[in-house]
Amino acid sequence: MDNPFETLSPEAIREGTATDAYFLRTETTLEHANKNPHVVAEVTADQFPTGEFEAVGGVKDVAHLLSGLDIDAYAIREGRLFDGGPVMRIEGPYLEFARYETSILGFLSQASAFLTAALDVRRAAPDSQVLSFGARHLHPMLAPTVERAALVAGLDGFSHVAAGEVLGREAGGTMPHALLLCFGRGNQEEAFRAFDEAVPEEVPRIALCDTFSDEIEEVLGAIEALGDDLDSVRIDTTGSRRGDFEHILRELRWHLDSRGYEDVGIFASGGLGPGDLRELRGVAEGFGVGGAITSADPVDFALDIVEIESESISKRGKLPGVKEVYRTDDGGHHVALADREGPEGEALLEPLVEGGEVAREFGIEAAEERIRADAERVL
Repeated sequence: MDNPFETLSPEAIREGTATDAYFLRTETTLEHANKNPHVVAEVTADQFPTGEFEAVGGVKDVAHLLSGLDIDAYAIREGRLFDGGPVMRIEGPYLEFARYETSILGFLSQASAFLTAALDVRRAAPDSQVLSFGARHLHPMLAPTVERAALVAGLDGFSHVAAGEVLGREAGGTMPHALLLCFGRGNQEEAFRAFDEAVPEEVPRIALCDTFSDEIEEVLGAIEALGDDLDSVRIDTTGSRRGDFEHILRELRWHLDSRGYEDVGIFASGGLGPGDLRELRGVAEGFGVGGAITSADPVDFALDIVEIESESISKRGKLPGVKEVYRTDDGGHHVALADREGPEGEALLEPLVEGGEVAREFGIEAAEERIRADAERVL
């Protein structure tokens, strides 16, 4: 059956038709001229350090895209932070990888943006439970990309079921306003009880308490309906209606505590970003964050040839020569020519693909450890 959705197939990406037309025309021209030079190409955003670090994502997808080709590739590991210079280097006959440039940059640009934004969210509320709720803002094909970024950045989970199947993690979440609306105004407690009766025991009982009436009133209704089975209450009121959100949450905390429900958490969502989390982390135990991650601008990577047949070369405005990047001992980021002695520190470009074979593994937990360690060191 033909795909009814306007989505690309994995085969299109692997075969290289997920590309800009001029790369295929370049192939045709070089083949006609019997030219296929050995080149070194680098993927770079900023050429020099600017003091603004970003996180590297998308490396796993690029590695699998390049596997089987007659090339070697080096890359900064997923989750590490960079500030200028190349994040990836590809060496080999140009026609081996020319048509893949568009997909290489797409994989890296989008995932790195999500990962950098998710790290900002995590650092804004390091001790809170934070879930990724942003898949609804994206094309469904990108859901695993954003949810992987959330996990690598250290978020505690995500809501997208199919992404969880891809990543080997179970999706989580609470309940939508639609559930309360289907039961009708004044029947919120009935909805809470039905949810409690219907869903598996291991699902947290988190009642959404801002659908029809005052948040405090609905929280008291959730207590009445679920009693000691109530784990948390969620407040998702849109910014246009909620007023002083911190004050509302403090009020809710007072009412819960005064009735002996100190263990019931408050979970906040609805257009929240890092600044909101810093403000609210003292009054809410958890947060759902969406647009603050998914609206991140793609990192503006470019792929440029810097050496042909062992001779340094570049287009105007780019830096010729094969480069290395270093994490210096003081936590800085340094860019230097690869054939020169570098500073005291750690070279960050490591083998990714060797002779067409993927040369590393891509565990989410290991990437999370890297991003946490790097963030503590350089941010």
